[in-house]
Amino acid sequence: MKKKTLVAALLIVVLLSIGVYFYMYQGHRDITSEEVKFVLTVKDLQHQFATDAVGANAKYLDKTIEVSGTITSVDRASHSLVLDEKLSAVFKDSVLGDVKLHSSVKIKGRFLGYDDLLEELKLDEASFSE
Repeated sequence: MKKKTLVAALLIVVLLSIGVYFYMYQGHRDITSEEVKFVLTVKDLQHQFATDAVGANAKYLDKTIEVSGTITSVDRASHSLVLDEKLSAVFKDSVLGDVKLHSSVKIKGRFLGYDDLLEELKLDEASFSE
């Protein structure tokens, strides 16, 4: 009886360990290959957060979106840029070499959220859309 209980307990521990391992080391998302869920402008996205932040957060948070706007700031050292002074996008790779200020672009990335203190939208794993 003790032997069966010990074997059952050991089996449960092994199964739990395997489950925790696969949960902790699950595959990472590849945003560049994901299908875009929403296509909009920075102004439209900003307006949605200004009118209903909770609803907009539920709709866009952690989704792959495509945003269009005008480049107002570029930081090549941190691989990031700002669109329309409202959306901060961090790029996965160093692709900002030939980016020009005040040019219109479309960016695809994962929406991270809205910083209501700075009134800034945040996007990461960004790439330029065609």
